[in-house]
Amino acid sequence: MPYHLFKCSESIPEREKHSVIKGPGEDITSALPLGYLNTIPGSLSERGCAYCGAKHVIGTPMKDVIHMSHGPIGCTYDTWQTKRYISDNDNFQLKYTFATDMKEQNIVFGAEKMLKKNILEAFKAFPTMKRMTIYQTCASALIGDDIGAIADEIMEEMPDVDIFVCNSPGFGGPSQSGGHHKINIAWMNQKVGTVEPEITSDYVINYVGEYNIQGDQEVMQDFFKRMGIQILSTFTGNGSYDDLRGMHRAQLNVLECARSAEYICNELRVRYGIPRLDIDGFGFEPLSSSLRKVAMFFGIEDRAEAIITEETARWKPELDWYKARLTHKKVCLWPGGSKLWHWANVLHEEMGIDIVSVYTKFGHQQDMEKGISRCEEGALAIDDPNELENMEAMETLEPDIILTGKRPGEVAKKVRVPYLNAHAYHNGPWKGYEGWVRFARDIYNGIYSPIHKLSLLDISKDEIPTDVGFETQRMLSDVNLSDEVKNSTILREYTGEYDCIKGLRDKIYPEYLTKKVSEAV
Repeated sequence: MPYHLFKCSESIPEREKHSVIKGPGEDITSALPLGYLNTIPGSLSERGCAYCGAKHVIGTPMKDVIHMSHGPIGCTYDTWQTKRYISDNDNFQLKYTFATDMKEQNIVFGAEKMLKKNILEAFKAFPTMKRMTIYQTCASALIGDDIGAIADEIMEEMPDVDIFVCNSPGFGGPSQSGGHHKINIAWMNQKVGTVEPEITSDYVINYVGEYNIQGDQEVMQDFFKRMGIQILSTFTGNGSYDDLRGMHRAQLNVLECARSAEYICNELRVRYGIPRLDIDGFGFEPLSSSLRKVAMFFGIEDRAEAIITEETARWKPELDWYKARLTHKKVCLWPGGSKLWHWANVLHEEMGIDIVSVYTKFGHQQDMEKGISRCEEGALAIDDPNELENMEAMETLEPDIILTGKRPGEVAKKVRVPYLNAHAYHNGPWKGYEGWVRFARDIYNGIYSPIHKLSLLDISKDEIPTDVGFETQRMLSDVNLSDEVKNSTILREYTGEYDCIKGLRDKIYPEYLTKKVSEAV
């Protein structure tokens, strides 16, 4: 396992053990970089803070909530609308964000009175919203404002409202992952068990670690509803505040993103005895395996198999069309945490893509373990990279595309490397069978867009070709394909709707009799 010290980081020699190249025959015992440590001084990290991890990642996707940040306006602005956490209530949580806008005088004299005033103003401005979350920031934490006491005062004065307080200041951990942990445990301690939910099925789950990025939650919800499974709550994408207060009545916690939400699953198991089942909604085979596992838990395997057969027959020819054109394309897989290992293996197996690098900004050691074990030999694995390391990696590896967040992605575009937004997606959803085809389509569009050939030209010194005619994606992607593949009557491009979520919201599902009703009949 050769550690890899980037040339740009030679002045920070401590960075060497945060990057490794996976050698022939190596496994995670010999190809694991250091991870989830404090950022090394001098390295310009792209990490988010613990406040961001609590509010932006987990809290904000709750749909029927006023999300209030107690701190400077910049904290709130940085975590507003940068992810497409859509909802079926007209996206209230994306349209509006709230902040107390602390100033220097508040740091000196305190800001509790201002906080109370802001809370009352927010409820008055949106009288139909009766739920609120308040997020602590570095500023309000350092001066010691008692947010919980203010929330209690408001709830005593306004009995019809409920407020959740999350004390997760930005300095509360090495990265945003620290905030994930804090909000998980805070919700468990403050709210779980305070509402008794209505049970309408014999099969009841909490869907945990799912944030409904461009509709992912609604795609997975469709599968569960077709199996007759009730989603008691979703933590937290498209999730309802009061539904999440009733998490303690589920029979099973189905966990998607382990990095951000395994903590609440583990607490529900300890306190209420609810088992945890990890699943994966990305890719045909991982998704099929996940549906089978959930169905096996409840003894309804036939329902899962019917869905798998139907969906695979519908969408596999379209996935294979893209695979024929993406095979051996080089990708840098640079997401935040769990997508590192959700995607590493399945991108290669189901789309033919070669993963030349993986990195994580806030993942833990186990995320790197899973990711490295699932990627090919020669892959460069990096923990908490800085911007210059990203640039050097792209120059060295020459990827065809990178899958990452907006900040490193926009930098990549400046050096003529296309990227897809792995955090908020380009044209999602990407979960589900159709979603995985949409992902393949977006990768194809990114790599084979004719505009990229023009972007490589420097008009200040390069000669502009005048003998090149009009080019299309198919002209670029099909040049080396056999006639059999190009003219296949089985393989086809994506044929789904531009908005594949709208139809799910209007869908009518089969009614399965519960045991209680069956016995009564």
